[in-house]
Amino acid sequence: MVADPGLIDITGAQMVNIMKLSAFAWNVHDGKYPDGQLSDYQRDRALRKLPSVLDYTSFVFFFPSLLVGPAFDFIDYRRWIETSMFDLPEGFDKSKAPPTRGKRRIPRSGTPAMWKAAQGLVWILVYLQIGALYTPEFYLSGDYMKYGFLRRVWLLHMLGVAARTKYYGVWSLTEGACILSGIGYKGVDPKTGKADWSRLTNIKPLGVELAQNSYAFLGNWNINTNHWLRNYIYLRVTPKGKKPGFRASMATFVTSAFWHGFEPGYYMSFMLASFLQTIAKNGRRLLRPFFMTPDGSQSKSSKRYYDILTWFITQVAFAFTTAPFILLSFENSFKVWTRVYFYCVIGVIVCLGFLASPGKSYLQNEIKKRSTRPKLSRVQSQDSQPVLGLPSDPEKEVNEAIEEIKQELERRKQDGQPITNDFKKAVEDNLGARDDVRKAVENKFGIKRG
Repeated sequence: MVADPGLIDITGAQMVNIMKLSAFAWNVHDGKYPDGQLSDYQRDRALRKLPSVLDYTSFVFFFPSLLVGPAFDFIDYRRWIETSMFDLPEGFDKSKAPPTRGKRRIPRSGTPAMWKAAQGLVWILVYLQIGALYTPEFYLSGDYMKYGFLRRVWLLHMLGVAARTKYYGVWSLTEGACILSGIGYKGVDPKTGKADWSRLTNIKPLGVELAQNSYAFLGNWNINTNHWLRNYIYLRVTPKGKKPGFRASMATFVTSAFWHGFEPGYYMSFMLASFLQTIAKNGRRLLRPFFMTPDGSQSKSSKRYYDILTWFITQVAFAFTTAPFILLSFENSFKVWTRVYFYCVIGVIVCLGFLASPGKSYLQNEIKKRSTRPKLSRVQSQDSQPVLGLPSDPEKEVNEAIEEIKQELERRKQDGQPITNDFKKAVEDNLGARDDVRKAVENKFGIKRG
């Protein structure tokens, strides 16, 4: 994206329309299949009939979300136009329905829209106040090095905060515009009858700033992009009947990276964040149980210290990780990382080293000794899926990739097929030409390239 305030940046609108148009294409594709071959989500979004040119054009250029989002599917737009979005659930007490104005079917949305607009304006004012204090130029100048290490880390954190307030502002304003138009309507609370206007919520500022782990930090940021990556990339590249694995995560990661752009800083942030995901996930499993009762149902009094510590570590880690996302170039990003002594990279190496040591097994055994929770069958949790395209557990997914290659190798041996360049091609077809994994397997099994 263009960082020059003197230029008009159209890449934001392009990024939004990539999401809308690719989702539209998948919805049309789904419309060609019988319901039995589609998931519940696909069935709900499928387009059995193409819209008119007018409807399609108005969907693409929907004004409230044209420049910065949020993106949404065509079926939501159609239900909004036809007002079927505002149908009350069957059996719902109409006396509890949210109030409407006159003959309009859209519930009154002026108050929630104004509240959201006010929040957006406050964030914009905050950005105007602190944005000028924490600029990329300051971190690249000699003035930044006049401060001690801890102060430099704090200032680096504020660089991320200042950059985020701009997005908090514009995304809150556009969400308010969508609420005012009615398309932000998500339904009603059956008990209170109050309307829920969170359909197109794209950001939860407190969820980001108070996040205690990487999943919460990233999951509360650019929410609709997370939905798009999950439903139209991650789940789409997974063969029917199989669970998403290495290929799905890699496809989502590459798509998310390319979607953001080609600046080196994006890839530096993405790569480091993927390791933070692994560490946070393992850390939660290995440490959190010690701050809970043995049955895991309640928190101990010491849990507050765990919460404070994990919040602090998350914020400090992402202050370092997101800096290249703002600085963009490799040279500038590396320079700023050098000025804080690569503290996050060193921390990642130490944590990964611990996870590869007997220390991990020791903690797992201690958890088993004290736990009284019944064993449950393991299901895929929401936090096992990529957030913003980042693999949730890179170590596990690389192992899955190697296992896939082993299975392919055994199959070809059983079929009597030679393991030469033909096998190399099969690996590339299955795993997308992952050079690092392929070389490891070739060395392990003594495969020679012809």
